[in-house]
Amino acid sequence: MPPPRGARSARRSVAVGEAIVVPVERVGLELDEFLCLVFPERSKGFLRAQIRAGKITIDGQAAHPSARLKISQVVLLEQDPEEWPEINAPERGPELPILHEDEHLLVIDKPAGLACEPERWDKDKASLASAVLDLARARAQAAGTELPLDWRPRLLHRLDKDTTGVALVAKTLECERAVRAAFESGAVEKVYLALVEGEYPLRDGEEDRIEFALAPDARRSGRMVVDALEGKHAETLVRVAQRFRGYTLVECRPQTGRTHQIRVHLAERGFPLVVDPLYGRRRAFALSEFKPGYRKKRGQTERPLIERHTLHAARLSLELFGARRAFEAPVPADLERALKQLARHRAPREGRDGKVGGEGANRGVGA
Repeated sequence: MPPPRGARSARRSVAVGEAIVVPVERVGLELDEFLCLVFPERSKGFLRAQIRAGKITIDGQAAHPSARLKISQVVLLEQDPEEWPEINAPERGPELPILHEDEHLLVIDKPAGLACEPERWDKDKASLASAVLDLARARAQAAGTELPLDWRPRLLHRLDKDTTGVALVAKTLECERAVRAAFESGAVEKVYLALVEGEYPLRDGEEDRIEFALAPDARRSGRMVVDALEGKHAETLVRVAQRFRGYTLVECRPQTGRTHQIRVHLAERGFPLVVDPLYGRRRAFALSEFKPGYRKKRGQTERPLIERHTLHAARLSLELFGARRAFEAPVPADLERALKQLARHRAPREGRDGKVGGEGANRGVGA
């Protein structure tokens, strides 16, 4: 199929890889849509990943996949498209940050944007499972051996695609069985950090026990809802970790493992994640939303502080082979950036006793 008129004809090679001048007939298109026209053989998911990784920019500036294009802007590609992975080959997973490894267990700091399992509608898209498989194959090749044909990644629990943090992978069947038994018996403690809207009304040391039964939303696929009649029991313990004016960083300890549990529980309490397009109201969080007197530089597009849901699997501990093991993942750069700016511009008022009002304060919150 020939490329759409006004797409490839606007391309020219440059030192960075390739540049594409936006033609007048493409003005107003979103960046990812424009690239789909220029590279019809590539999936939108692949092109979005290139944009989010900073490998495709507008006039040399990082951009969001949905950024609207203007006349004569230049879309810059860091890499020559001819060097992109083969289209028929599965997309390779990212290099995985390893927090811990021994003969039985691999502990990974899962990056944002990486689903744990291959997505149903795009089996070739990189996932945590495929990235672990890539790692195992590379190690086998370096050692001059081959993986058994039936070898598979043994993921021990799931994190949502945009949730970062501690993820466990068993290297042996013995470890897989031991960890699954620990999960089933409640011997695993997980601690998440969540940046939420509103000032959570808990004093220091107080704990909010949220118990709302959850069930799939019959009207919207992929979404969960509170359902006291048909839902499964779900329980989350919440404490305040850091306070800001209008926002709160909370620690969440899920006592059960339901899909989207923390996100739904916090939203139902009246404190949705600051960024959560499914249960909250934002797709991204920008400095201009809370910095007093913020002024955008003329002609410059503001880059969000964070543009994925504000949830991080910070710590996990469990009993394994007779010893207590604990693993911790550092706060990722995007969430850390948002927290630093909130601390600078939305520090809590002096003289407070820790009991705060705000959104959700009359929703029965308390230990």
